[in-house]
Amino acid sequence: MKKTKPYAKVGVIGGSGLYSSDAITNTRELRLKTPFGPHSGPITLGELEGVPCAFLPRHGRGHVVTPTEINQRANMWALKSLGVERVLAFSAVGSLKEELPPRTFVFPDQLVDRTKDRVQTFFGNGLVAHIALNPPFAPGQNAVVFRCAQELGIKSVFGGTYCCMEGPAFSTKAESEMHRSFGWSLIGMTAATEAKLAREAELVYSQAAMVTDYDCWKEGEEVNTEMVVANLHANSANAQKLMRLAVPRIAAAPLEPAFSEALKGALFTAPEARNKATLKKLDLLVRKYL
Repeated sequence: MKKTKPYAKVGVIGGSGLYSSDAITNTRELRLKTPFGPHSGPITLGELEGVPCAFLPRHGRGHVVTPTEINQRANMWALKSLGVERVLAFSAVGSLKEELPPRTFVFPDQLVDRTKDRVQTFFGNGLVAHIALNPPFAPGQNAVVFRCAQELGIKSVFGGTYCCMEGPAFSTKAESEMHRSFGWSLIGMTAATEAKLAREAELVYSQAAMVTDYDCWKEGEEVNTEMVVANLHANSANAQKLMRLAVPRIAAAPLEPAFSEALKGALFTAPEARNKATLKKLDLLVRKYL
């Protein structure tokens, strides 16, 4: 009997507090080999409201991987190899604005990268690509998910700037106030590298940033573990509801070419100078442009 090749149309990435999805049915777990080593944790493959879907816990099941340790290249490669075209990513974040209290879902439209120890690209070793990263999050797909959150009665905000810091320690007050002074909305530890690698993999990428705290800038509401955990649980319950409603809608929406064709014209290395071993390694990403 011929085996069916694993397939998913939409990938869901769970952040802190969101390590599995009870919305996915007919499930099986996969661990895939990638050219970049193991992905964060087992991928749950199944159906979400009839849509072939893959769920990947960003920090591994049980939260065993720090933000810096996340093998983002392996994560994006694994989803791409399953046929995923779209990614809906959930992240726990701190709020830098009074009007974005804990348990708010924010769908940011801009990104600032302040990380320093991350691998940011699939390319190099004789094959150079320069992608366009603006906008960093798919505006059409983000808008669909935002409207779903509103329908569910989840306090939601569309737009804002996500600042990605290295971590794993939270900010000092001086850092928090500096980030606020720039007018940024959110502070997190994962979206920048993920967005860049998703773009290189030509995945239409959305970010649902779930506020757990006010970072450490607001007097009397400084970040602490007990408060964060309680808000994580509440946000995760809403995330499960949002997945059920949003995944079928984004699966039916048109692909956004700025994302689904991000490598078109982005390969800068002259054809005769391209490293053949790198081309072979990255065949999943570049084959349609060769």
